Amino acid sequence: MLSERERLQYLAAIGIEVWSQRNMPVFDEGEIPDGQTLVPSDRDAPADWQALRAKVQSCRNCELHETRSQTVFGAGNRNADWMIVGEAPGADEDRQGEPFVGAAGKMLDEILAAAGLDRNSVYIANILKCHPPGNRNPHQTEADSCREYLNQQIAMVQPKVILAVGAVAAHQLLQSDQPVGKLRGQTHTSQPAGVNVIVTYHPAYLLRSPVHKRDVWQDVCLARSVIGGLQD
Repeated sequence: MLSERERLQYLAAIGIEVWSQRNMPVFDEGEIPDGQTLVPSDRDAPADWQALRAKVQSCRNCELHETRSQTVFGAGNRNADWMIVGEAPGADEDRQGEPFVGAAGKMLDEILAAAGLDRNSVYIANILKCHPPGNRNPHQTEADSCREYLNQQIAMVQPKVILAVGAVAAHQLLQSDQPVGKLRGQTHTSQPAGVNVIVTYHPAYLLRSPVHKRDVWQDVCLARSVIGGLQD
């Protein structure tokens, strides 16, 4: 886990004015809060996780299996309170087999770090498990073909909140076509899982439009307040 000094450095790095929250726990470097664990290896995963990963790896439900290098299943803490859901693997993810790598992944890391989180304390997944050629948006038929995999991941993680990053993730989780700007700033409920969803901008969008970093920070704070309310 990050030290408080490192967290504040990340806040400054993404252009957020530093503030303090009363009664918010601070964990020193090397400490792990109760209920958070390091990411287990596949060989230590429960049988249901192993079976789901194998099913994704062998999936032929849509034409994307013909062009992928490998599937991108998901990564992180399988008992996390937070679940981050993006749209689809990009070219870097397709090569490495991990979600949110490259420049957008680094931006996500900075956002998580500013909130006192890291990849070992959240679970990260995408609407699609395969890379769409040319980094195009997923087709609805592709999202429909992959949806059951994500539903199972949500059911097994049982997160307290899902942070939907980007329009594709928000539209698929909420069955809505409203823009991110109208969906953010409020708590939604995912369909059909019934989990609290906070919508925010995609890290890749922040690289092009850094003016929205403050909006993302507000959304992250809203997600934290939702979790805090469930823990009261």
